[in-house]
Amino acid sequence: MAAEPPPSFSYRTTGSTCLHPLSELLGIPLDQVNFVTCQLFALFAAFWFRSYLSPGKTSPDVRHVFATIFGIYFVIFCFGWYSVHLFVLVLMCYGIMVTASASNVHRYSFFVAMGYLTICHISRIYIFHYGILTTDFSGPLMIVTQKITTLAFQVHDGLGRKAEDLSTEQHRLAVKAKPSFLEYVSYLLNFMSVIAGPCNNFKEYIAFIEGRHIHMKLLEVNWKEEGFHSLPEPSPTTFPVTCLVDDWFVHKANFLTRLCYLYVVMQASKPKYYFAWTLADAVNNAAGFGFSGVDKNGNFCWDLLSNLNIWKIETATSFKMYLENWNIQTATWLKRVCYERVPWYPTVLTFILSALWHGVYPGYYFTFLTGILVTLAARTVRNNYRHYFLSSKALKVFYDIVTWAVTQLAVSYTVAPFVMLAIEPTISLYKSMYFYLHVISLLIILFLPIKPQAHNQRRPQTLNSVNKKKID
Repeated sequence: MAAEPPPSFSYRTTGSTCLHPLSELLGIPLDQVNFVTCQLFALFAAFWFRSYLSPGKTSPDVRHVFATIFGIYFVIFCFGWYSVHLFVLVLMCYGIMVTASASNVHRYSFFVAMGYLTICHISRIYIFHYGILTTDFSGPLMIVTQKITTLAFQVHDGLGRKAEDLSTEQHRLAVKAKPSFLEYVSYLLNFMSVIAGPCNNFKEYIAFIEGRHIHMKLLEVNWKEEGFHSLPEPSPTTFPVTCLVDDWFVHKANFLTRLCYLYVVMQASKPKYYFAWTLADAVNNAAGFGFSGVDKNGNFCWDLLSNLNIWKIETATSFKMYLENWNIQTATWLKRVCYERVPWYPTVLTFILSALWHGVYPGYYFTFLTGILVTLAARTVRNNYRHYFLSSKALKVFYDIVTWAVTQLAVSYTVAPFVMLAIEPTISLYKSMYFYLHVISLLIILFLPIKPQAHNQRRPQTLNSVNKKKID
C-alpha cells in the first residue's frame, strides 16, 4: 500500500494533487497553486478562444460548448468532488427557470440559490475549520449565486413586468425569452468567470458569444466613427492575522502600535484579492468580453467587468469611496437585486444580504454592524464639516490627507473580523482597541446634528414604483 504524502499546509486541497511537487518547491499552498494555474491557463485559453473561435469563424453553440467545458474542467481541477455543489445548484435553478412563471421565477431562484449557498457556508465551518483553506468551493458558488439571481430578476423584468414599471437600466438588461439549457450553463459556468468572477449580465454575455457585443456597446454611445457601422503575495508568516490576538499585542503593545500593526496586517491581506480580480478581468478582456464602449474623448474602454480600482481604493478619502471601488460587480449585483427593489430600509437590507451572501461566519456580521456605524458617522461628519475646508487649496489638501488616514484606519478596524472570522478573536481584538471606533461613531451619530447632503443621493425610482408596498 502506497504511503500517503506527509500532511502539510501546502498539501491541503479539495482538488487535483498533480501540482503538489510544485507547491512544495514554491512553499505555496496547493489550493492556491491550482487556482493560479487555472487562471493563467484561462488567460491563454481566452486568447485562443478569441482568435480561433471568434463569432465570425464558428457558431454561438460551439462557443458556448467550449466555454462551458473549460469552465467545468477548471472547477473540478480546483475543487474536486466539491464542485458537485455548483452543478447541483445550476441544475436545480434551471428547473426553476423553465417551470416557474415569469411573475415568480425571481423569488424561487433567489431563495433556492441563497438558501443552498447558506447551507454550504454553514457546512464550511465544520469542513474547513474557520478558513484553513484560502480557496474553497464556496468561492465559485458565490459567483454562480450572483449570476442565477441576476438572470432570474432580469427574466422577471422582461417577461413579468410592464415596460413602464422598469428603470432605464432594468429595461436595457431585461431578458425577453427564457434561456436554453446550453445558454444557461454557459452563462453560469464559462471559464472566463467561473473561478473568480466577476458577475455579469446575461444579455451582454449572449451578445458577446454571438458577436454582437462590441457593436452593441458602440451603439450605446451613438458611435459614428468611419468603419464602425454595423504588491506581491505576502508570506503567511510575515504579518499573520493571529498576532492581533497574541498576548503581546493585547496586553503589552501600546495603542498606537496596535493601530499601526492592524493597518499593516489588513494591507497584507489585500494583494490576493487584487491579483485574483485583476487576473479575472484580464481573462475576460483577452476574450473580448470586457469592452464597455467609448468614453467622452473617443477612447475605447475595457472596464465592463472590472471588479476593483486599486488606485481609488488606496487613495480613498471616505468610507463610501473605498466601498464603491472594492468588489464593484458584487456591489452592482446587490443594487440590482436588492437596493433598487425592496420597498423599505434598502440600505440595511442590502447590507444584510451582502453579509448573508458572504457566509455565516460571525466575523462577517461584526464587520457588517461596524460598517453601518462607520458609514453613518462618516456621512454625518462630512456633511457638517467638509464645507469649511473648501475655501482654499491648502485647507482642501489638509482635509484630504486627514480623511485619507482616517478612512484607511477605519477600514482596517472594520474589516478585521472579516479576516479573523470567529467571535473570540474579534472580541479580543476590539477589547484591546477599547472599541474606540464603535464609541466614536456612536458619539458622532448621537450628538452631531444631522444635516442634509449636498445633493440628492436617494435611490432612483420609477413613478409607478414609488408607492409600491411589495417586492417586484
